[in-house]
Amino acid sequence: MTGDVERARELIGRAERILVLTGAGVSAESGVPTFRGDGGLWRSYRPEALATPEAFARDPRLVWEWYAWRRSCLAECRPNPAHVALARLALRHPGTSLVTQNVDGLHHQAADAVVRPEEVADPAYPLELHGALHRDRCSRCGRRTPARYDVDAGSPESLPRCEECGALLRPDVVWFGEALAPEVIAAAFEAARSADVGLVVGTSAVVHPAAAIPEAVIRSGGVLVEVNPETTTLTASAVVSLPGAAGSVLPEIL
Repeated sequence: MTGDVERARELIGRAERILVLTGAGVSAESGVPTFRGDGGLWRSYRPEALATPEAFARDPRLVWEWYAWRRSCLAECRPNPAHVALARLALRHPGTSLVTQNVDGLHHQAADAVVRPEEVADPAYPLELHGALHRDRCSRCGRRTPARYDVDAGSPESLPRCEECGALLRPDVVWFGEALAPEVIAAAFEAARSADVGLVVGTSAVVHPAAAIPEAVIRSGGVLVEVNPETTTLTASAVVSLPGAAGSVLPEIL
């Protein structure tokens, strides 16, 4: 393990361009619920039945009630040492591109927490492949605004509406059946193709198109460093694979 840590440090330290891809595992130590799988029921509904455009069209009040509950769960979560280490990397290393599959906003919080007075936090804000729960989006005009945490889902009439066009707001997340934002996925692949090192943290790399991002690093001549407690489909392709919790491993190698 010690040799692998040193190798990872060496690869990252000499890289001009670094692509970081994070998944749910990077937020596990922050206590972020998965909302899926075993125990992932909310009032007898599964996320797959609520996080869809059809569900929102059919019953926006119910969907908003669920997302208000999700936001209340996340309100107590804070960035862990993995988020902090990645924010510092992005702020100190200009060639770093941070991409996340998570919608919890903890990378943003970490960036805001560690930025120096003379810096701006933007370089440490990630490309959010699946959107973000800390923003709302108009269901008609697409205008994005900071999340409403005081949503009244008691009736359809009390749901939040766009100040520009009056249409219903929705959480700014990618629902089942929706395509990822083309500009976001394009930027992620562009960063992957130019990366010397791909640092893949806390993701099983099975959900596409995100799963193809590490492959793009390899195809373009870069190498992978993986941090994950379990073996994944990427482990065999990684030059270094570090088993363990992201909050423990990342501060060591970064």
